[in-house]
Amino acid sequence: MKLFSSVHDVTDIKQLVSSALALKASPYVYGDLGKNKTLGLVFMNPSLRTRLSTQKAALNLGMNVMVMNMDKEGWALETQDGVIMNGTTVEHIREAAAVMGEYCDILGLRSFPKLQDRDEDYNEEFFNKFVKFCGVPVVSLESATRHPLQSLADLITITETNPVPIADRANGKVPKVVLAWAPHIKPLPQAVPNSFAEWMCRAQAEGMLDFTIAQPEGFELEESFTPGAKISHNLDEAIADADYVYVKNWSSYKEYGKLLDFPEGWMMNNEKLKLTKNAKVMHCLPVRRDLELSSEILDGPNSLVIHEAGNRLWSAQAVLKAMLEEL
Repeated sequence: MKLFSSVHDVTDIKQLVSSALALKASPYVYGDLGKNKTLGLVFMNPSLRTRLSTQKAALNLGMNVMVMNMDKEGWALETQDGVIMNGTTVEHIREAAAVMGEYCDILGLRSFPKLQDRDEDYNEEFFNKFVKFCGVPVVSLESATRHPLQSLADLITITETNPVPIADRANGKVPKVVLAWAPHIKPLPQAVPNSFAEWMCRAQAEGMLDFTIAQPEGFELEESFTPGAKISHNLDEAIADADYVYVKNWSSYKEYGKLLDFPEGWMMNNEKLKLTKNAKVMHCLPVRRDLELSSEILDGPNSLVIHEAGNRLWSAQAVLKAMLEEL
């Protein structure tokens, strides 16, 4: 694997999930695989789970790790070609990415969208130019439109906690997974829901689960991320008999970056949980308690958010292992 930026970079998602679960059972069995190899983690934006889990994953594989917080410690980067750099940018991404590639065997990059220009964000110019000029394998630590390490961890979590009895699975019964929009005080990127939808649609196509998206009207995701998903504008109807509810806010795609008006009743709480099949509730974190998701769920037995966050380590380790095996 030379690039991990979306589910489209993965040939066999079941095998990748199995690899992650095997690493979870035996974290240090490949402790020499990354010997004398260096992972560079480049952050243009804040991070908690992504930084710590990916760094620990690399250490489990015997790698050295360097972290660069470019938003605080680096030079302001220029991404456009053919411009005279007489403004605020100090270094061009051509040189910056290439130099990082000289020091590292694998690079990870996190870069959030600006939520101002849809075409600019969805063209993924910054991420794609970084990949082009660094000259080494790259793993996305979240980009303008996707967060694949999170989505892989989510699929790992669903796979290992699948409530459907093994006998029923043999007869084609699969868990029902619902991505449920949630309120927020500000517009958030579509990266996590885009990525989650993309991975769940792929898993649905491979017979692993049944997938529904619930959001108020106006919050539909870009269609290329949701092939085969059932779409609902009614949360109560969507979560009926659900085995998993994945809670996440996102801003409008059509009216790009805007937090539109929405009706009441879109926060998951224990009352809504009664409509489900005693569903497990997921969230990528960080979460705003009692705005996006009720404290009674977060602190209750149905919450998987910590378990899910723990699996970020194994998603990162499985991806890094696959990359190291091809170096």
